[in-house]
Amino acid sequence: MAKALLGHVGGYDPRVLAEMRRLQQRVQDLETQLVRVQAENDALAAAVRHSDSVLDGIDMPQAEPALT
Repeated sequence: MAKALLGHVGGYDPRVLAEMRRLQQRVQDLETQLVRVQAENDALAAAVRHSDSVLDGIDMPQAEPALT
């Protein structure tokens, strides 16, 4: 029954196995990249929050248009 579900009698095709391994490696690479990018994004978001709080303490008058 299992052989009929696979569609062939000779076992797994080596090309299919190689493609499956390649795709599994690609998924692992993408997951690693995702973790790295999320950490970088968190660091940038924290830097923006910090710079916003620093700028909030500065009292600046409203900017006026430049004369031409």
